Amino acid sequence: MSVRPTPRAFFRQSLKSESYYSDEIINIFLLRPLAAMLVWFLYPTRVTPNQITVAAIVIGFLAAAAYAANSPVSIVAGGLLVTLKDVADDADGQLARAKALYSRRGRFLDSIGDFVVDVALFGAITGVVYQSYPGLSTLGLGVAGLAGITLRVSYHVFYQASFLHREDRYTLNRLIERVTEDDRRGDPVALRLQVIFNLIYTWQDVAMLRIDRWCRKDCMKEDFLESWYTDRTALRISGLLGFGTEFALLTVCSVSNNLNLYLWLNLLLMNGIWLAGICYRRFALSRRLRSHSLPV
Repeated sequence: MSVRPTPRAFFRQSLKSESYYSDEIINIFLLRPLAAMLVWFLYPTRVTPNQITVAAIVIGFLAAAAYAANSPVSIVAGGLLVTLKDVADDADGQLARAKALYSRRGRFLDSIGDFVVDVALFGAITGVVYQSYPGLSTLGLGVAGLAGITLRVSYHVFYQASFLHREDRYTLNRLIERVTEDDRRGDPVALRLQVIFNLIYTWQDVAMLRIDRWCRKDCMKEDFLESWYTDRTALRISGLLGFGTEFALLTVCSVSNNLNLYLWLNLLLMNGIWLAGICYRRFALSRRLRSHSLPV
C-alpha cells in the first residue's frame, strides 16, 4: 500500500477532474470533501469501492423506510439519510480512483443501485404525500418525479462523461454500454450486471444522444465538438441536474417536512432547468459555434 496523502491532496487526487465546472457545485464544495474525509480514513483498510457502493444502496433503502414511517422525525431522518447515501455514492468512486481499483462490476452495480433506490424513495415519498393528498394527481406526480430524476441525471452524466472522455478520463465507461465480444469473454458477473444495466439505461443513453444530436444539428466537425462538450456554461447548467443537487433539494424539503412541495419542485423547477440547458445548447451554443466554424 502506498503512503496515504494528506486530506487536501487526497481530495484533489480523488476528483474526476480538476475542471470544477464539469461537476456539480454541491459536489465540489460539500459532498466530495465529506466523501474524501471518509475515504481518507478507509484508504489504509481492506474496504473496497464495491463494498461502499453496497453500503450506499443499503442507506438508500433505509431512507425509503424512514419516509414510509411517515412521522415528522422519520421524514427528517429520511432526508439526512439521503444526503449520507449521496456522500457514500461519491466515496466509492473516490476510493476507486485513489486505489486505482476501477472495475466494470462497480460501474454497473453503482448505476443499478441508484435506480432501485430511486424507485424505493419515490414509492415511499408518493405514499406519504398520497395520505394527505389522495388522488391520481399525486400518483402522477410520483411517477413523473421518478421519471424526471432518472432522465435528468442521465442528461448530466452524458455531458459530464463526454467532457471527461475529452480529457482522456473515465475511459473505462462508455457513453452507450452495448455488449461487445470482449464483454462476453470477460468477467461473467460484470456481464450479468451489464445486461441489467442496459435494460434500465440504454434507452435513456440513446435518448440523450438523440437530444444532443438535435441540439448541435448533427454537426460533426472536430473543432465544433471540442468546444461543444467543453463549454463551461452548458456544463454548469447540466451540473445542476446530478444526484447531488437533486437529493439536496429532497433533503431541504424533508427537513421542512414538505414532501408535497418536493414533488412539485421536482416537476417544475428541475425540469425547467433541464429545458433551459437544452435550449441553451440548441439556440445559443450551437449558433455561436457554427458561426465560428466552416460549413459542414
